[in-house]
Amino acid sequence: MSSIPNELSYTKEHEWVSAVDLTFTMGITDYAQAALGDIVYVQLPKVGESVVAGKVCGEVESTKSVSDIYAPVTGTIVAINDSLSNSPETINSDPYGAGWLAKIEVAAAPSDLLTPAQYAEITA
Repeated sequence: MSSIPNELSYTKEHEWVSAVDLTFTMGITDYAQAALGDIVYVQLPKVGESVVAGKVCGEVESTKSVSDIYAPVTGTIVAINDSLSNSPETINSDPYGAGWLAKIEVAAAPSDLLTPAQYAEITA
């Protein structure tokens, strides 16, 4: 059973977000990293890039496959987790902490994110 922290919001594409004011930190869920297997490479959006909720903004490569990363919210990338270029396996070991992917500044808080209970239902 994968962990689903209660303080986060989720997308159907298995991304998580946490918000501080209008800056959203995003990553992929424990469920997603477990399904991918050992992550060997991650391609992140660039700082300053605009992203649109539900659209591809990067990719994660594992020993099994390559998977797209979808933007959970619409906004502008204000930071990326540079340490993942040298240690992409951090996503496997700490998907909700040190394995975060990017920070996105939004104009308005989104309303279409899933609650932990809703995310648990789609991954059951």
